[in-house]
Amino acid sequence: MSTNEDETPDVGGVAAGELRQFIERIERLEEEKQGIAEDIKDVYGELKGRGYDAKAVRKIVAIRRKDAKERAEEESILELYMNALGIA
Repeated sequence: MSTNEDETPDVGGVAAGELRQFIERIERLEEEKQGIAEDIKDVYGELKGRGYDAKAVRKIVAIRRKDAKERAEEESILELYMNALGIA
């Protein structure tokens, strides 16, 4: 039997070597994601230090992620609900 991970035999119908590779890729990506999250946190800290409102900027970032149709639909529903509650 070979000890090479790529040649690990199937165990119960599972290709252990291939599964291990997927798990290792996910782990590396999770590490990168954590690093990116820390970088984003630093940028928000920097903009807050420059006097910008981080909460407002987060809202703008969320809005820019949406396409125009989705944004318009959301705004329309929000306006409808606000009118119904008398806070428009």
